[in-house]
Amino acid sequence: MEGVRWLALTCAAQVRDVHLTPFALRRVAGAWLTGPSMKSSYELAMERLAKADPGAKTPLSAEKKARLAEIDRVYQSRLAEREIFLRQRLDQALAAQKAEDAAKIREELVQEKARLEEEREAEKEKARIK
Repeated sequence: MEGVRWLALTCAAQVRDVHLTPFALRRVAGAWLTGPSMKSSYELAMERLAKADPGAKTPLSAEKKARLAEIDRVYQSRLAEREIFLRQRLDQALAAQKAEDAAKIREELVQEKARLEEEREAEKEKARIK
């Protein structure tokens, strides 16, 4: 297939009385094969995404931005509060050499972070919709 393209470009160049070097022919062939109409898979995926969710491009008002920032602050403080509490419990369990309790507390800490993150995202989505 590559040979066919090369031959076609060579013939076209000779027909137009344009004598191109092999390097110049490769550059022309590259431009011909990947012209401006070619899009990357990323660009195509972004176009499909924009078609699927047309409301995603709407800019947020200052009021909504402030509400989203407030939600972030509230949930960051809740997370910090739970993390401090659970870390204190973890330190106590480690000091008492209770490995099982320490493992449970670590798992609880991970679950609390995930739960609060889900709640925050749900709250932010509600704020975006309103």
